[in-house]
Amino acid sequence: MSSRIKGRYWVAAGMFLLSLLLYIDRICISVAKDPIAGALGLSDKAMGWVLSSFALGYALMQVPSGWSADRFGPRKILSGIVTFWSILTALTGAVWNFISLLVVRFLFGMGEAGAFPGMSRATYSWIPLNERGFVIGLNFSGSRIGAAFALPLVAWMIDQYGWRQSFLILGIVGVIWAIVWWSLFRDTPEKHPWLSSKEKDYILTHRQHAETRKGSGISAAIMVRSKNIWSVVGQYFCSNFTNFFALTWLFPYLKSKYQLEALEAGWYAVAPFIAGALGNWVSGYMIDRIFRNGHWNLSRRLPAILGFTLAVAGLIGSLFMDTPLGAVACLSIAIFGADMTIPPSWTLCVDIGKKNSGTVSGTMNMAGNLGSFITALAFPYIADWTGSMDYFFYVAAALNALAILLWLQVKADRGLGTMEQ
Repeated sequence: MSSRIKGRYWVAAGMFLLSLLLYIDRICISVAKDPIAGALGLSDKAMGWVLSSFALGYALMQVPSGWSADRFGPRKILSGIVTFWSILTALTGAVWNFISLLVVRFLFGMGEAGAFPGMSRATYSWIPLNERGFVIGLNFSGSRIGAAFALPLVAWMIDQYGWRQSFLILGIVGVIWAIVWWSLFRDTPEKHPWLSSKEKDYILTHRQHAETRKGSGISAAIMVRSKNIWSVVGQYFCSNFTNFFALTWLFPYLKSKYQLEALEAGWYAVAPFIAGALGNWVSGYMIDRIFRNGHWNLSRRLPAILGFTLAVAGLIGSLFMDTPLGAVACLSIAIFGADMTIPPSWTLCVDIGKKNSGTVSGTMNMAGNLGSFITALAFPYIADWTGSMDYFFYVAAALNALAILLWLQVKADRGLGTMEQ
């Protein structure tokens, strides 16, 4: 590890690249929707079930994956799960009917489930408390840049090589990341042989410390009694209803509503994801800046509340736009706002979870991806029932408004709000 760049920055860079890969692999099926549906004879509702099967598998494995990261460390868990989901990415190109696609994407979702809980556990050990907001914002901006990058890239790959070969190529890239992470990362700075003594001392002095008590786990009873847990879980459900739309139906929505070619729709759909990356950066900066001024609770609440407010405005505004440019501009505001809520959400999980950050963040992400599961189905079904796609956007806006009320209940400095670990 080079002494010119601090070791914790290399760790942050590795997590950024993982986030990038995570969303390239995740969103590629949205870009490949039409050729897959054409090859397998699938309707929009059938594709809705395929997209939701990922979210269900992802949601169900959040808590087990988070617990595993706490128990076995992010080095083993992240290396293992990235290898697993990369194999499933490659196998997506080998499916032959609806059931095989459903099963592969469900297992793929299970594999991806441990990524962000594992990164949360690595963040607790490696990143000082006063740098936490920016690093988490950087990580999640990688997911949006990955999504933005994937839209034109995967559209081009499918045009050049076909959708089956494209999934194979992406699977190989994931295995390479896993090998590099296993070789270079260690679970704690204390265990890393290349880290300078000066930086090691700095990290140990400035990172958050949990009070010691008998046992190192966290009980379900403590989680259930925690007001902070209920608040963060509820608001993340609301947030993901908007975010998962962007990752699944945004590209087909723009392509269908405005009669665009695939590559043209891909370029239009890039803008909201770039806005999302910016939202993560702005929010991460706000978190650390407000925290350093002595306002722990405000540093988590304000970026999230501002973000949800922008999401409501952008979603409703997009319904009044007659051109793809206007709609994309409003949806970019909505995704910018929705993504502003992500760094405070995950920062709060690390704040209150401490050595059990993987478990706490996994619980939050499980709830969020139950929202994703509903979103993937709600969009085609609401459109079919009502004859209009507009009602989906009203539901999403209402959930974002509800999330603002939930954030007003959050108190980051109280930990779980029951007893400390």
